[in-house]
Amino acid sequence: MSNRYDGKVVIITGAGSGLGQSAALLLAKEGAKLSLVDLNNDSLEATKDLILKETPHADVLLITADVADEEAVKNYVDGTVKTFGQIDAFYNNAGVEGKQAPLAEYDSEVFNKVTDININGVFYGMKYVLPVMKEQGYGSILNVASVGGIRAVLNQAAYVASKHAVAGLTKTAAIDYGQYGISINAIAPGVILTAMVEGSFKQIGGDNWEQAMADFVSVNPKKRFGKPEEVSKVVSFLLSGEAEFVNGQVIAIDGGQSSQY
Repeated sequence: MSNRYDGKVVIITGAGSGLGQSAALLLAKEGAKLSLVDLNNDSLEATKDLILKETPHADVLLITADVADEEAVKNYVDGTVKTFGQIDAFYNNAGVEGKQAPLAEYDSEVFNKVTDININGVFYGMKYVLPVMKEQGYGSILNVASVGGIRAVLNQAAYVASKHAVAGLTKTAAIDYGQYGISINAIAPGVILTAMVEGSFKQIGGDNWEQAMADFVSVNPKKRFGKPEEVSKVVSFLLSGEAEFVNGQVIAIDGGQSSQY
């Protein structure tokens, strides 16, 4: 494994599970000093345990914070700089799905919660990380949109609206800050087989959950789910500084599904 992150400091939000946890494990192996942020402290501790099991000498800071709380975001950025002195890369990953319902039946309170976390959380993160990177004269930011930020998803009004907003924020920030040596992009994962997704299929499909999963991916050009580590490898490249001229892009990681009619 290359240590292209030696000496580099990376903030990862939503690091307690799923794609955030997967990225944390890979970047630790590649030598990164990690500032891991999540609302759930137990999940953060579990991620740290997994990291230290695979990379015993990893330097890991844990910060419990709600990304929808602007002051908490300011504090996790300040805490990272205070501990490590710099921020080389920022994986702005935390987000929620919300509930499924047709738009006219969508609960307004849930809509506001989803947009608060998925839009405001991404905005606040960039708002406080960007001045640090501007002063350094370099940095990489990767926001997490979704294929729901490229196309519509049935019964997912809040999620789709918020992830389209992430794509828009990414493009705007990229043209605002490219001149300062900062690259800002987003990824748009399709259905990636995390523990949460598998749990959903077990709940929906009952005894036939494996068949339900097979049916679901039958329309994907790759005929399978994506793996968290496949996403993490793209994340690692885009945040490494090796992709400095890639800027303002929303990159789908979905087996080609969003490209088909």
